[in-house]
Amino acid sequence: MADFSKILKNQRRFFSTGQSKNLAFRLQCLKKLQHWIGCHEEDILAALKTDLNKAPFEAYATEVGTVLDELRFTLKHLQRWSRPQRVLSNLKNFPSLGRIYPEPYGVALLISPWNYPFMLTLTPLIAAVAAGNCAIVKPSAYSPAASSLLAKMCTEVFDAGHVALVQGGRKENAALLDERYDMIFFTGSTAVGRSVMQAASRYLTPVVLELGGKSPCIVDETAPLKQAAKRIVWGKFVNAGQTCVAPDYVLAHASIQKKLLEEMSAAIQTLYGEKPLENSDYPKIINEKHFHRLLGLLKGEKIVLGGNSHLASLKIEPTLLDSVSWDAPLMKEEIFGPLLPVLGYDSLEEAAQWINARPKPLALYLFSASKKNQSYVLRHVSFGGGCINDTLVHLSIPRLPFGGVGDSGMGSYHGKAGFDAFTHHKSVLHKSRHMDIPLRYPPYTDFALQLLKKV
Repeated sequence: MADFSKILKNQRRFFSTGQSKNLAFRLQCLKKLQHWIGCHEEDILAALKTDLNKAPFEAYATEVGTVLDELRFTLKHLQRWSRPQRVLSNLKNFPSLGRIYPEPYGVALLISPWNYPFMLTLTPLIAAVAAGNCAIVKPSAYSPAASSLLAKMCTEVFDAGHVALVQGGRKENAALLDERYDMIFFTGSTAVGRSVMQAASRYLTPVVLELGGKSPCIVDETAPLKQAAKRIVWGKFVNAGQTCVAPDYVLAHASIQKKLLEEMSAAIQTLYGEKPLENSDYPKIINEKHFHRLLGLLKGEKIVLGGNSHLASLKIEPTLLDSVSWDAPLMKEEIFGPLLPVLGYDSLEEAAQWINARPKPLALYLFSASKKNQSYVLRHVSFGGGCINDTLVHLSIPRLPFGGVGDSGMGSYHGKAGFDAFTHHKSVLHKSRHMDIPLRYPPYTDFALQLLKKV
């Protein structure tokens, strides 16, 4: 195992030089990263194919293209984000001027998952570098091809003291978390997120936790069902359902539940064919452990479509389930795979109550043509983010902060929110030397008190 204390000392030494804070240096590093991605696009797609069997289009759309969008947006706006911001003072401090100075935290630890190993490693890294931090990056051992390529990228793009990448599994994660950082950014499960926060609490280290949960998808009686079905099926089964913001279950109004199941069944066959296990573009489950966990969730459930699997290829068909109980194992944990339960509801109030009775989800999706229903859900249900009449795509907009709430996480990133996540906003009041109002100084008088109350 690498000497993590030594790596951390090297990062702190680099940060102390002030080089990572220099705007020109930050822009140069981000441009080098952009160029490297352009030169190694085929290598990235090949690594994602190896780890998850992602088709080139899906891999580019959900990983490479998303990272490039984030880079372009950051490069365009970084100079403005980095400027001190003037704010008005108040009459009590006249004459004076307030300024907010953005400054990096220092050395950040970034722990990323296996399901989108390229995008979920580089998007926070872009934010960390843009804000002027040094970083230690720890990708997942479950996606070895992507992790190996990311290690190559770090050595070719960044100085070792600026960005260092550590490979390994749980032992390396635990050893890394024993060290003291200036900020920790973690993407993964809620259970591991609790451990990360516990480790950070020893040093009062600020954290951003991007977790998961059971993200609901509501379909009301006014929704165009054919379009809704296609968008739900796409959002659920991209990456074989191994997406933290995938629709975890569907709440369908009782009057359209049967028709929606029919439309989703048809959409699955259109998108993935009648034999999805033979579709070379259909992604695989990351490993045997998760493969068998998912099959275990199917036991005793009513399968409408799918349910077949192939151990050798680690593939499970897109699977629809009906009449699932809220007490079923399928509804007790985040599914994180290609299984989609559909439950009925009679009123929107009832649906909202069911969702609110459980931990706050990372995402929520509502399919409805009713502005009244849209407004009701937005007012009465708390969730990290989501879409009206679509799924997943809110992640693709850098201007929309992405993050969870409650059990689904804390803090947000993407675009300016990412820069802010890795930045301390230092507030400073600049006071004039040419005037000094004596009101605040003792001895105090009744007149001074009355004047203070007025101002």
